[in-house]
Amino acid sequence: MDRGDGFNFFKSLWQNDEDRRHGCFKNTMTSANALRNLSGLSGKRLVVFGAGYVGGELARQAVEAGARVTALTRNEETARAFAAKGIEAVVADLASDAWHERIAGGADFVVNCVSGGGAGIDGYRRSYLEGMRSVAGWLTAKGGAGAAVYTSSTSVYPQDGGVRVDEAAAVDREGERPRVLVEAEELLLNLPKAAGRRAVLRLAGIYGPGRHHLLEQVRSGEVAGRGEHRLNLIHREDICAAIWSALLASAADGEIFNVADDGAAPKSEIVAWLAGKLGVALPVFTGAPAAGRRAVTPDRVIDNAKIKRVLGWRASYPSFREGYVAILGA
Repeated sequence: MDRGDGFNFFKSLWQNDEDRRHGCFKNTMTSANALRNLSGLSGKRLVVFGAGYVGGELARQAVEAGARVTALTRNEETARAFAAKGIEAVVADLASDAWHERIAGGADFVVNCVSGGGAGIDGYRRSYLEGMRSVAGWLTAKGGAGAAVYTSSTSVYPQDGGVRVDEAAAVDREGERPRVLVEAEELLLNLPKAAGRRAVLRLAGIYGPGRHHLLEQVRSGEVAGRGEHRLNLIHREDICAAIWSALLASAADGEIFNVADDGAAPKSEIVAWLAGKLGVALPVFTGAPAAGRRAVTPDRVIDNAKIKRVLGWRASYPSFREGYVAILGA
């Protein structure tokens, strides 16, 4: 599918969302609505590595669209849940090569959206870098795939001070964690062409159904970080749409895209809005990093112009307001 086809493929999805905003639909845009526009996936084969919050939803969407899906997970319970939904589940450690003979090559689409493995920097390196090395080895040995996407993070950017950050901005090669992510990106992008089209998506802060960390902080009365720092977010449904767009468009080959919504705003503004919706007092900011982070997230605006321009992607939830209204059911 070329760039024009990729744009048209998703155009009706975005038009549906525009219609919803103007009152033609009573319900919030859902993955079920999006699947009406994924009929071209019927009979295609998708392999998802790291089928957690994002990857699990992507696998579900693909199955509903008629695709054959294999998902690798470390969790036996997750594997059983996948099997009940018609997803072939393989339980294994991505960083090993034990799964290489259990997952056939020649997939139409491959997505690596593994998350950190805990246990400090060693777990981080094993999940992201060693995991990607294993995927690269499997792709090379098994004849590649039609297209492969890796979901990285905007945490590779060190910029602060309220600047706008696009894909041409320098990345942090000194910090241990950003360097691991960048090296994993490069492993995929530097694979031979025989491995298929390759693209990297750098995701902003992920939220959506079932991921309510910020809401829980607001309710508790304490929010991590600094109120004046801008928060860059992306809803899970919009991540999935970005992944499909990158998998299906030849214009994505060899490219890196930021995936963030249009509504970067000071964290204090977002928190005040949420407190009003929840009917609770304004919380205080701790000034300290969130649990699991080593530093407070820098103050910057993640620029999403490239993915809009090249792939025609648009956020169904352009700011935190639309996304959290859907979550809160208000």
